[in-house]
Amino acid sequence: MNKTLQAQAAYGAEAGAVHTPRATEYRTFARITHRLKSAVAIGKDMPALAAAIHDNRRLWTILVADVVDPANALPPALRARLVYLGEFTRVHSGKVLREGASPDPLIEVNIAVMRGLAGTDGAT
Repeated sequence: MNKTLQAQAAYGAEAGAVHTPRATEYRTFARITHRLKSAVAIGKDMPALAAAIHDNRRLWTILVADVVDPANALPPALRARLVYLGEFTRVHSGKVLREGASPDPLIEVNIAVMRGLAGTDGAT
């Protein structure tokens, strides 16, 4: 198999897939949450944890900037909760890095958001 066919085989399905913004958000949260979990599982790998927390903070900064935009179509109550979670993430991330607090709450928040994005938040 030549290089072109190998590339098509490797990337063909992904390149042809159509992703909704919601699916893209879910995948981004999943990727970063996986990195947080992996850094925790490794244990004392502070550089990996710091990098994952940095990326998680960037994700939440972008998310909060989007939800405070007046053109955002989400309901105001949901927007307010997301801003609150963004602030919680910012503050708790600092505690993890400076004080050695557990990163588990950051992971839990991300998983809750992922459930909401997937429509499996448990709400009736």
